[in-house]
Amino acid sequence: MSAPLIEVADLKKHFPVKKGLLRRTVGHVLAVDGVSFKVGPGETLGLVGESGCGKSTLARVAMRLVEPTSGAIRLDGRDITGLSKRELRPYRREMQMIFQDPFSSLNPRMSAGDIVGEPLKVHGISRGRDTAEQVAGLFEQVGLRRAQMRSYPHEFSGGQRQRISIARALALAPKLIIADEPVSALDVSIQAQVINLMMDLQQKRGLSYLFVAHDLAVVEHISHRVAVMYLGRIVEQADKATLFAKPLHPYTQALLAAVPVPNPKLKRDKRVLQGDVPSPMNPPPGCPFHTRCPYAFEPCRTVVPRLTEVAPGQEVACHLHVAPEASARAA
Repeated sequence: MSAPLIEVADLKKHFPVKKGLLRRTVGHVLAVDGVSFKVGPGETLGLVGESGCGKSTLARVAMRLVEPTSGAIRLDGRDITGLSKRELRPYRREMQMIFQDPFSSLNPRMSAGDIVGEPLKVHGISRGRDTAEQVAGLFEQVGLRRAQMRSYPHEFSGGQRQRISIARALALAPKLIIADEPVSALDVSIQAQVINLMMDLQQKRGLSYLFVAHDLAVVEHISHRVAVMYLGRIVEQADKATLFAKPLHPYTQALLAAVPVPNPKLKRDKRVLQGDVPSPMNPPPGCPFHTRCPYAFEPCRTVVPRLTEVAPGQEVACHLHVAPEASARAA
């Protein structure tokens, strides 16, 4: 892979838990606990996992919408982790975000045209008639009509509202778009349209995506590489073809086995996950997945597995594939 557009190194986000009249800190929720990944130019990295595993928090921390506890975020080789809001502003043009719920992320008091044109005004890129022309062009790129610029969010369908969100994200011509479950709130037929639109825009503009989702079928369609997240950590990372053909981590295997198959006569190995996801406030020692893993053995309960490359382009954090001694030495 060429030089990464965005690189995240050992990123952590721990939320304090406060109790009592004095609001004393009694613990921390380890929402993101030491995550590293890279996204290259024109590439899509799919981030998957169960609800509550920290995917959305990771997306917001990578965007600096939520401040990280520790770690580093590098955009085009520049460390933006410690930049102030004023210093960060030029970099905001390089990365934009699409949120999960298009209705709550759009201002109901602003017309669609004003919503899409707002970033242009905030960054001083254009004014007046120039802004209107640029917004009209963006509407056409995402499959909306120029006349719809005067309409308000409640006058659009869910798919159209998400197209407005995409147009707003494109307004500043970013290199990277972080999409936080952008199609999960849409009907299945509309999901395909929005995904195909995002792929077309990627080809035309050379965009990079960090695509957060829980639907593996969607991730398989749009992604070049996939990272699997569990309890605040990445447990497996590989290119799309490798991960779907030969998953190594038991959690990845269980996720893929749970995907519905259209043919009821086709037999598939059903690995049903036992138990519940542990609390991120009190994660288990050792491998975070060992409490639900059918293959767990003694080192899994005491030694945290290190994310290690076990095949070209495929990394996994599992003692079945990484010697426990190697993980212990790394720690």
